[in-house]
Amino acid sequence: MAMKIYTKTGDKGTTSLIGGTKVPKSHLRIEAYGTVDELNSYIGLCRDLLADENCRTVLLEVQDRLFTIGSSLACDPIKEPKMRIPDLKETDIELLEKEMDTMNEVTTEMKSFILPGGHLAVSQLHIARCVCRRAERCCVRLELESLEVEPIILKYLNRLSDYLFILSRYTSHQLKVAEIPWKPRV
Repeated sequence: MAMKIYTKTGDKGTTSLIGGTKVPKSHLRIEAYGTVDELNSYIGLCRDLLADENCRTVLLEVQDRLFTIGSSLACDPIKEPKMRIPDLKETDIELLEKEMDTMNEVTTEMKSFILPGGHLAVSQLHIARCVCRRAERCCVRLELESLEVEPIILKYLNRLSDYLFILSRYTSHQLKVAEIPWKPRV
């Protein structure tokens, strides 16, 4: 028999961190890992919209890393050292940087800000970038409130949002879709 997904334990607005600590569902830690989960879903949508196999493979790696980040954020930081939670590594950040450098070699020089749009895949990548920035802001707030976030998580999310921006430009290039420059009124 399949396991039931509902437990009814959260019906009063609380949930448990990994380790058993009960917190309100409005807790900043829950907001942070919920936003990372939302980002992971957007990344999955973006993967489904892209044809480039290398980009799809990298995004699958990113999804795995986002699960790693989510599990770290879902832990009670006092109890986490005693648990076997996967860790991010500097090589995860280096992969994003390498991929950005490769994509930048074929995209045109940016001469203005770029408006999101031009193709469904490009627009979705921009949405994922924005959700990534929101996840980063949530993690920064956790850190500022002394609720402990590993510094590599902040670094990874920062680099990931850059990667998603470059990937949107690269996707425009691949699809031969003109980027939409922002032309401010003066």
